[in-house]
Amino acid sequence: MATAVRHTGDRPHARVHRHDRRNFSPRRCVMTQVVLCGYYGYGNAGDEALLATLLEQLPAHCTPIVLSGNPQATTALYGVAACDRYQWRQVLHTLRRSQVFIWGGGSLIQDVTSWRSPLYYLGLMTLAQHLGCRTVAWAQGIGPVKSPLYRWWLRQLLRRCIAVTVRDSGSAALLRQWQIPHQQGADPVWLMRSPPPSETSRTPTMAVSLRPHPTLTPERFATIAAALRAWQEDAGLEVLLLPFQPCQDLPLAEQLYGQLIASQTRLLCLADPRQIKAVLAGVQGAIAMRLHALIMAASVGCPCFALSYDPKVSHLMADTGMPGWELSALPATPHVLLSQWQQHWHPNPPYLNYQAYRDSAQVHQAALEGLGDTF
Repeated sequence: MATAVRHTGDRPHARVHRHDRRNFSPRRCVMTQVVLCGYYGYGNAGDEALLATLLEQLPAHCTPIVLSGNPQATTALYGVAACDRYQWRQVLHTLRRSQVFIWGGGSLIQDVTSWRSPLYYLGLMTLAQHLGCRTVAWAQGIGPVKSPLYRWWLRQLLRRCIAVTVRDSGSAALLRQWQIPHQQGADPVWLMRSPPPSETSRTPTMAVSLRPHPTLTPERFATIAAALRAWQEDAGLEVLLLPFQPCQDLPLAEQLYGQLIASQTRLLCLADPRQIKAVLAGVQGAIAMRLHALIMAASVGCPCFALSYDPKVSHLMADTGMPGWELSALPATPHVLLSQWQQHWHPNPPYLNYQAYRDSAQVHQAALEGLGDTF
């Protein structure tokens, strides 16, 4: 699903509809146990970045418990309690002891790639509401939802949420059509904190993040590899390969490594998205397919070149003015691609002003501020 923000001139703004506070009570609880539900614990740096940002934005009196595909890894990485998302007895026990349930964030509710995924998330939200949890849909990219049953089910659940925020204009349009109060803002990862870069390379360095996808054909992959190698040969460029989801991306990164100049190429796998962002703050440019690789790089002022495989990446390009290619329209010859990269890249770039996107992303944090007033 596309990640987008609306524009007024060249500045985005949040499409704001105040969420319904009629269910809020003026009494304030001492501690609130909050269940966080998303695609967490699977080693996808984009989803982990959403989790890291959500944990940063929770009010101090909230105690989070993360539903995770790898609870041990989640606890080790973030220092919070985690529950195996498929151990239903544990999940039920956790929900019974909790006061708030947060869907967040990303494109959780869509039935294009699988009918099982929305069934899981819709079922969990239903169970949480049935058990008396106050529910929040946070930083969602909603749809496509083709099943009439799923669409009806989703509408009913969202109407019972105390807050709904979305990160793209398509989701906002759907919720307006359904007459569901919501707020729209830029992706919350624009605000994710990270440690300062441990070092900034003196050699011009380009971070590269590719992922397998049908539009990244062997021919297009060969063009990208040849263009990068030519850049290394011509200008001594160093390439830093960053697999964002190693279980999917690492074989592709290793294949690319084998086609580049070994002495000018590094491959780095990191589990912590905050560390990845710190690495991106220390390079001079980024070429990426994955949405959150581009957002993390742009948020630290790193010049980016997008390779779009999905509408959400295309919308980011359109909204920010970020240069790039639709993979389906990638030049067939390496020298044309290299010329485009060099045209948009400079080893000492001027400050890139994305402050408007960081401002817009604050919508999602603002929606969490009322969690202490729910009891």
